[in-house]
Amino acid sequence: MTYQIIDGVRVWGKPEEGALSQAKTCAMHGNVVQALLMADHHKGYSQPIGGVVAYEGQISPSGVGYDIACGNKAVRTNLMAADIRPRLAGIMNELARKISFGVGRVNSEKVDHELFDDPDWAVYSAIGKAVHDKLKALARDQLGTVGSGNHYVDLFEEPETGRLWIGNHFGSRGFGHKTASGFLNLAAGREFLANAPGEKMDQPPVLLDLDSETGDMYERAMKLAGRYAYAGRDYVIEQALSILGAEADFEVHNHHNFAWRETHDGRETVVVRKGATPSAPGQLGFIGGSMGDISVIVRGRDTEESRASFYSTVHGAGRVMSRTQAAGKMNWKTRTRSGGAITVEQMKKAVQDFGVELRGAGTDESPFVYRKLQEVLDAHAETIDVLHVLKPIGVCMAGADEFDPYKD
Repeated sequence: MTYQIIDGVRVWGKPEEGALSQAKTCAMHGNVVQALLMADHHKGYSQPIGGVVAYEGQISPSGVGYDIACGNKAVRTNLMAADIRPRLAGIMNELARKISFGVGRVNSEKVDHELFDDPDWAVYSAIGKAVHDKLKALARDQLGTVGSGNHYVDLFEEPETGRLWIGNHFGSRGFGHKTASGFLNLAAGREFLANAPGEKMDQPPVLLDLDSETGDMYERAMKLAGRYAYAGRDYVIEQALSILGAEADFEVHNHHNFAWRETHDGRETVVVRKGATPSAPGQLGFIGGSMGDISVIVRGRDTEESRASFYSTVHGAGRVMSRTQAAGKMNWKTRTRSGGAITVEQMKKAVQDFGVELRGAGTDESPFVYRKLQEVLDAHAETIDVLHVLKPIGVCMAGADEFDPYKD
C-alpha cells in the first residue's frame, strides 16, 4: 500500500498541510463516502487541487471548481520529431500566431459547432433569458481559445520511438467559469450573474442534492460545459495538426475537473475530481509535467489500491510555489512585477537546457514551481501503468502577464 490514511483521508505522496486541511473539511460535510488526495495535491478553492471526494446523492460545484471540465488531450502524429526539428522555431511561431491564447481571439472566424443546438442550453433559459443569451454568446466567442494560466499547446517527442505528439490543456473557458460562479450564487441565495463577495479559500464545500431542481440543473450544465471543453480541445488539436501538415493515429482525451456518477463497492456515488485524472482499469490518461519535464500517457490498473483510490490518479506534477511567490506581485497600472523568486533568465535557461522551444509563459509557470512528475507517478505505481513517456520540444502558452479572469 503506497498511501496513508490521515484522519480518514486517503493520501498519496507527501502530505501538504493546507491541502490536507481542506480535504478534512470536505470530509466533514455532506454525504461523504470517501475523501482522497492524489500525490500532486495542493491548495485550491474549497476542495484542494488533486483532491477527490465521493458523495452519495450529492454534487459539489465548488468541488468541480471554476474551470469546469479542464482537461488534457494528446495525439500521436504520423510524423517523426526529427522531421520537424529544422523548422521547429517557425512552427512554434505559427502556433503562437494562429492559436488563440489569453482572452482575445486571433483567428477571425468563430467556431461553429453542433453543441450550440444541444437541448441542455434549456438549463440557462430556465434561469432567465439574459443568463442564457450572455453565456451562449460568451461560449460562441471563446470556443477554440486556450486561455492563459497553466494552459498550453505543446509538441512532444517520444524518445523511445522518435514519434511527434501534440498535447493541450484547458477547459470550458469563461462559459464554464460563469456557470460555476452562477450556481454558487444560486446556492447562496444570490442572483445567478451576481458578484460573489466573501468567498474564502478554506470554506466548506458547496453541496447540491442531485434530486433537487438546482442539483439537477447544475449537473446538466456541468456536462454541457464538459462537451464544450472537449469541442475546444478537439478544435485546437486540429489547428496544430493543420499547421504541422500531420495526421493523428492515436488519441487520449479526458477531463480532470469534473463529477462522475460511478459505482464503488456496490454503492452509487458521485465522484468529484478536482485536478485528478480518472483511471479505471484500462482507461487511458494524458498527464502533463512542467515545461522542463516529461509528460506521460498512462493506463489504469485493476488492483486493490486502484479501487482504494476510487480509480483516480494525478493530473500533473503539482505546484510547490504559488504564482505570486514565483512571479511577484503585479501592478496592473504599470504592468510591472516585484518580489518574484524566479527570474525570466532562470526560466529561459531551464527550458533551453531541457531542449524546449518556448513561446509565451511567465515565471509562474516555470519548471521551478512544480514537482518532478516522476515523483508523483511513483506514488501511484500500484494504480497506473506508464505506456508512453513524452519529452516536450515546443511549449506554447499565453504571454507573460496576460490578464485572463478565466485562467485556472
